[in-house]
Amino acid sequence: MSRPNILIIMPDQMRADCISATGHPAIKTPNIDRLCAEGTRFPNAVTTCPLCMPARASFANGLYSHNHHMWRNAGHMPAEDETFFQLLQKAGYYTGHAGKSHYYEHVSGLHLMDMEGYMRARGLDYVHETTGPWATVQSRSYMTDEWERRGLYRAFLDDYAERREKGPLFVRPSPLPVELFMDSYIGAQAEKFLLEYDYSQPFCLFVGFGGPHEPWDAPGEYAAMYSPADMPVPIAAPEPPEWLPSAARERMLRGRHDIPPDTAAKIQANYFGKISLIDHWVGRIISACEKRGIWDDLLVIFWSDHGEMLGDHARLHKNAFYESSILVPFMLRLPGKIAAGGVNTALVQQIDAFPTIVEAAGAEAGSRHLGRSLWPLLDGSAKSVRDAVLSEHANMGADDRNYMVRTERYKCAVDRHGRTFMLFDLNKDPFEQRNLAGHPEASVVENEMRELLFTLLTDAQPCMH
Repeated sequence: MSRPNILIIMPDQMRADCISATGHPAIKTPNIDRLCAEGTRFPNAVTTCPLCMPARASFANGLYSHNHHMWRNAGHMPAEDETFFQLLQKAGYYTGHAGKSHYYEHVSGLHLMDMEGYMRARGLDYVHETTGPWATVQSRSYMTDEWERRGLYRAFLDDYAERREKGPLFVRPSPLPVELFMDSYIGAQAEKFLLEYDYSQPFCLFVGFGGPHEPWDAPGEYAAMYSPADMPVPIAAPEPPEWLPSAARERMLRGRHDIPPDTAAKIQANYFGKISLIDHWVGRIISACEKRGIWDDLLVIFWSDHGEMLGDHARLHKNAFYESSILVPFMLRLPGKIAAGGVNTALVQQIDAFPTIVEAAGAEAGSRHLGRSLWPLLDGSAKSVRDAVLSEHANMGADDRNYMVRTERYKCAVDRHGRTFMLFDLNKDPFEQRNLAGHPEASVVENEMRELLFTLLTDAQPCMH
């Protein structure tokens, strides 16, 4: 395989089903659809952690949270964790980053320029970094400097202060103009890199969009692009069944919101508007690649760190093991090497991008990652690389660690005490309405899934490849 240029596009908190090519009834994403049409999509891609920092670290270093010890949006990616960016550098690639990375905590008073040494040590030659939406209130960046020069930063801060006060159901367009909204700023930086890079070396560019992560602040025409009347009804939140153990019952009810149907529809419409803005910039990025003559042999990876509940199960945001939160968009495109219009239903995780990218680049394999190359799936020599996938999160802190295993048919989750709080037969119950945890007739399946989870956790340790 000749060494391709590599483009990684990553929206934040984007659901796997919010792409029109997947058959979504409302959203329109023509440019992301083009990536699907020219590449292969993995509809059963499961995040290693349904939270920003841990999932992003896993993508870069190919490890799970229990390996790299990032469980919450705090701390930083360990210095000893090898990234695929470092391996690409050793193979002669120029590596770049535009937008949100979130490999370290965005604390109050920080200017991201002060962290460029840390980012370069992670394997990045070019760094033009921003925070995500909420962290932009407390951490400065090139983007906030630009907003301040244009007299817009105070309006942004005042807007977010009111959003914080009014809570997660508040929907209102951003005061920022479309052309300076966070995702436009990030998309423009990526476009600029692609148009101005001298192509003296093969490159890998990571583009980290801040949206469609909440708050619900799509700008300008994108705030009005979708009518709330056209939004699909969220997945229902059933009452806990009588057989559910008390700890599982409490967990099932925790985190629910009373979301009026009209508010849920407004939230969805705004969220879809933010996705369509990102889709617009995906189109601009594609056009820049075409102008520079690199599109025909460009490896593109499109993914997100986790999904968004978006009213499903009476919940918002992430940090839950429901499908809406753990399934992520994941597609790869490389003409002549990856089938166009492919849909591969094998179970995969974002850590699998690590060996897939490294192999495409002809780089060293790396010594610590736990990913599995997707090339056997992409070239048709294998039907699966995993029989099951593992996901972890710590809802309330390091002492509240939770673990999930998912196969093609079943999903099982346990808390830090080993108590099952989630068990679903996804074949019979794809919308996760009947929690079988503790059901006498499901005891055999529950025990088998618990044993599988223990085996995955035991086996998921870094080793020499």
